[in-house]
Amino acid sequence: MSSAPRVVLVGAPASGKTRIAKKLGSLLGLSVVDSDRIISRDHGPIPDIFLSMGEEGFRRLERTAVREALMSSGIVALGGGAVIDPETREELKSHTVALITISEEAVAHRLGGSKRPLLQDGVESWKALVTEREPWYQEVSNRSFDTSHQSIEKIAHDIVDWLEEELA
Repeated sequence: MSSAPRVVLVGAPASGKTRIAKKLGSLLGLSVVDSDRIISRDHGPIPDIFLSMGEEGFRRLERTAVREALMSSGIVALGGGAVIDPETREELKSHTVALITISEEAVAHRLGGSKRPLLQDGVESWKALVTEREPWYQEVSNRSFDTSHQSIEKIAHDIVDWLEEELA
């Protein structure tokens, strides 16, 4: 029997995907799988991977981690750049996908001292990434949830309500 995630979370770096996934897992009694955590588990810290393998090497590892994550039956959070890969975008078409968004103003405080390799220039780097990836986020997602002015708890409950509507 093949399994599929109950919901997959995609979105910009620092939008809250991992925290929302954990809250959803708690609310729904489901396991949580995070593609970035798979990469770290198998290959070490992501900043170190970028240093040793570059972004291209990281993206190869990420594709493998995404495949593994999408075989789970719980809640899945994908790294912000996972949607770059065309195979990932195609695979996500068969899943329930929630896009987690956040405004530039709201994300600014989350990026201070960021160790994220592609966000070394803070908000300016983040804006460029989001602008580039936005069409892909829209392509793969079924519904969007904005974390700019809502608590993680509220967003998680909104997603649960949406998932229940989808089943009805």
